[in-house]
Amino acid sequence: MNKLIAQAAEAKIFLIDNKIVKSRILKGYRFPFLDEKLRRQRTRKEAKLLQKAASIIPVPKILAINETRSTIELEYIRGENLSESLDTLPIRRSLAICKIIGAQIAKLHDAGIIHGDLTTSNMIFADRKLYIFDFGLGFESCKVEDRAVDIHLIKEAFEARHFARASAYFEAMIAGYKKSGKAKETLQRLANVEKRGRYKQQF
Repeated sequence: MNKLIAQAAEAKIFLIDNKIVKSRILKGYRFPFLDEKLRRQRTRKEAKLLQKAASIIPVPKILAINETRSTIELEYIRGENLSESLDTLPIRRSLAICKIIGAQIAKLHDAGIIHGDLTTSNMIFADRKLYIFDFGLGFESCKVEDRAVDIHLIKEAFEARHFARASAYFEAMIAGYKKSGKAKETLQRLANVEKRGRYKQQF
């Protein structure tokens, strides 16, 4: 079976023979040499982040990397995508999962990994485990600003996708995130990040 299951600005995601294949999209507006170089570098970087994250939290296992084709093959996780299922669960169950989300983000941040695209669309709950995937916009950083922006992203994702429960979800997520030794300074910086966002919206 060869099925396109998702497409973003940078990549197409296929389900092929019970494997997930992420293929970075060729950009015709870039010089071919530069485009190939960038896609190869970003494929390598994402694979490196996934490998590092795999030692910390549940993520799909890498099955193969082809830098020439700018593809990564991953195991197919059979479970519930949280963007679709989180609001259908009893509220206590949803809040418990959000707390797990926060705890796993804390582990990534403590290890210097910034996901860069934290949304419930990039999370699957399966076999009593929460899998976070799609590290295509991720990078390594120990800067408090980068951690705060990552937290701001998941807050915006809750508000956009899960509006009715967004506040409760975020509060539960923060409860889990506070397991991080860096949580206090990150959350203090988050307040500044949100102030800047509100200021920009006024102009």
